[in-house]
Amino acid sequence: MSFREDFIFWRLANYFISEHDYRIIQLSKSQKELWLEKLENKELQVIRILHYNLDWGNWLQRDIQLTLANGESIRKQLHKRSLDVLNIYITPYPPVDDYEDYINKPLVHPKGEKTKITSLICDRQTDIKPIEQTLNESIPILWKEEYLEHDIEVEKQAALSAARKKVLSEKALFENGKPRFTYLFIAIQIIMFLLMEAAGGSTNSSVLIQFGAKANWLILEGDWWRLFTPIFLHIGILHLLMNTLALYYLGLTVERLFGNSRFLFIYLFAGISGSLASLLFSQNISAGASGAIFGCFGALLYFGTAFPKLFFRTMGTNILIVIAINLAFGFTISGIDNAGHIGGLIGGFLAAAMVHLPKQKRPAVQIITFLASAAVLFGLFQYTQENEGKLIDEQSALVLAQQYVEDEDYQPAYRLLQEYDSQNESTANILFLLSFVEIKLNHLDDAKAHLHQAIDMEANFHEAFYNLSLLYLSEENYLQAKEYAEEAHQLQPENKDYDKLLTKINELESAGVES
Repeated sequence: MSFREDFIFWRLANYFISEHDYRIIQLSKSQKELWLEKLENKELQVIRILHYNLDWGNWLQRDIQLTLANGESIRKQLHKRSLDVLNIYITPYPPVDDYEDYINKPLVHPKGEKTKITSLICDRQTDIKPIEQTLNESIPILWKEEYLEHDIEVEKQAALSAARKKVLSEKALFENGKPRFTYLFIAIQIIMFLLMEAAGGSTNSSVLIQFGAKANWLILEGDWWRLFTPIFLHIGILHLLMNTLALYYLGLTVERLFGNSRFLFIYLFAGISGSLASLLFSQNISAGASGAIFGCFGALLYFGTAFPKLFFRTMGTNILIVIAINLAFGFTISGIDNAGHIGGLIGGFLAAAMVHLPKQKRPAVQIITFLASAAVLFGLFQYTQENEGKLIDEQSALVLAQQYVEDEDYQPAYRLLQEYDSQNESTANILFLLSFVEIKLNHLDDAKAHLHQAIDMEANFHEAFYNLSLLYLSEENYLQAKEYAEEAHQLQPENKDYDKLLTKINELESAGVES
């Protein structure tokens, strides 16, 4: 009894599994038919090997059509745009009648050209030369006159062992930790949401600030902890539900991949990175776990650089699509802090690169990433110190400066307003408050210049006219003082202070004339 075809069957199986990283889709009970797949291969995603004694060409034709239909079914299940199938027949002899029309050339599925099959026959005359010609490579094989059952068993066990090891090693990558912190973070953000609702509502700006939302002007004044606390706060129930759902699915996956301690570092580093990016590029009050959640996406992208084949076979395409959709929404819909999303995405990738995966090391990558991240963070910190005026909006600058004024702390108010004015387009309100602080600091010429600018920008700014009148009055320039007092009184005749000032100027002017 010849075991030649059995040996070739298992030798080919072992070759494709061990040398080309194909995985077993299906092995028939008779162990005469084997389906292999390698979806990341752009040229040949599926291989089918059949050990069968071919007698008639019509059977071969029907089997090829059936195999093509199975290939189309696999393509649809995997949501692939196209699928190439190599269909190999191991047989002692080719069919006795015509069969050449179906062999050695691609055939496509009749309902479209999305699935393509190329069928080859390896018989005792051609051996495996058709396969080598198709693959354009030589397949190492020890040829013998006769093969024993032991030879077959060796190849069979080698093929099945290699396939089993691949499955176990890939499975082990997703079992590095039982999710703990994912559930903890979900619980924290729900508790914080309930506390904010009880304190006045999670959409209330004052409540958000009280609980630690990202507020640029407060961070720049020293509340750097506000880069951390927004990770656990959410604005409205819908915001909470969406982020909780995203954290549940992404967090569980990332925590299983990277383990508990690594996940904790990735999540928090990404969240802080998202808050920092938001500080740099968004002046609005913001909160939410979105930056940290995008950090989970970033960690999965890093996993894709370490295991690209496994990544694209399991989740890669879906991850890339979801990231693209979310970023597109962020760029097109107002109110979404896309800077925080992108910062979190980058932060998650860098954090994952710093810690890498459990039981594995990439020391050069980890050290370089750590140093680069430290340098970037230091540079960004320096930038925030030198460009405070660019990082807050007008309303925030006015609120903070007014608070300083109320506390009679004029020097920081002067520095803030001056820096904001130098790095942004001047506005009447900023100039007016700056002039008030300059008066308190006895910078009277600068105060007059800024009040004149404010009036030029806003002709009905009665408070600016009033303060100008007071400045000129202090210089005993009654003519100018009277002119601006009259402007203020004309703009707001019911204001008693303006009326009193005008009366006083008239009295002083009259007294000066009499003397």
